[in-house]
Amino acid sequence: MRETLSIAKNSFMELLRQPIFLILMSTSSVFIVFLSITPYFGLGEDVKLVKTGTMAVLLLSGLFAAVLAATSSLTDELKGGTALAVLSKPVGRVSFLLGKLIGVCSGLTVMVYINLLSILLASRMGYDAYGDADRVASNIFYGSMALAFGIAAFMNYFLEKNFVSNTVGSLTVILTLAFVVINFFDQEFQLQQFAAGVDWSLFPAVVCILFMLWLIASLAVTCSTRMDMLATLTICILVLMLGLMSDYLFGRMAEAGSWIGSLLYTLIPNWQNFWLADAIENENGIPWAYVAHAFSYMLCFMAAVVSLGFCMFDNRELN
Repeated sequence: MRETLSIAKNSFMELLRQPIFLILMSTSSVFIVFLSITPYFGLGEDVKLVKTGTMAVLLLSGLFAAVLAATSSLTDELKGGTALAVLSKPVGRVSFLLGKLIGVCSGLTVMVYINLLSILLASRMGYDAYGDADRVASNIFYGSMALAFGIAAFMNYFLEKNFVSNTVGSLTVILTLAFVVINFFDQEFQLQQFAAGVDWSLFPAVVCILFMLWLIASLAVTCSTRMDMLATLTICILVLMLGLMSDYLFGRMAEAGSWIGSLLYTLIPNWQNFWLADAIENENGIPWAYVAHAFSYMLCFMAAVVSLGFCMFDNRELN
């Protein structure tokens, strides 16, 4: 267990040092808030368009982050000989692969947290044709991001600290403080009740997307035991597309009694269990009991996918 946690910690820290991880995390957050200050003229559906758009940005950025993280964490080490050096010590292959998966999922959790702050803020900032963009909130948010990058640049230049990992840490702390400050003020920069206008029903929806990304990460780690980045990305996108259309493609076949449809409906994850964009407009919100059900669904599929990864990695030649 100690070996697994050590590998997970090293994988997590290595992921935070990847420039592409910082780019995906920061650009997705910037774009999410940008969606909330853009006029849509959506015939009264402007705010709903903002909410669904922000969740789509989170899903796409998380998909690429999961694949790139799994590839850099596993495939590159297998090709470079780092994995052989680690496994030559008293470290089992199961512990090695599980530690890599935990490290990737931990990095994705940090990314989703930053994007969650942006999504909750965007839900408050969204407006229709009769409203105005919340310039106060957007200026504080973007200013806080610039401050985080500035602090990391200062530490890198004067203290010789790693720029990327310190930027991620600075963004986590400063954007959290910025979120708290913004929600104490309205569009006119007047004091208001804390978090007035924030749609907290997005929180469980984002948690379900996090489960979705963890499952995609497990698939990416499994594929990375044998494939390169392009093949892993292709398989993950294909499984994602098939799973999003699972009810239409395989669900009807299964109801008609087709054993092939039933088999495919069982083997391919139904991502609609995690994508709750349509449910956020429900007056009762998303019950946490459903989130627990989504977690158990994710856990069962992840166990199956990781077990397949163990089998693929067990007889992998590392020389």
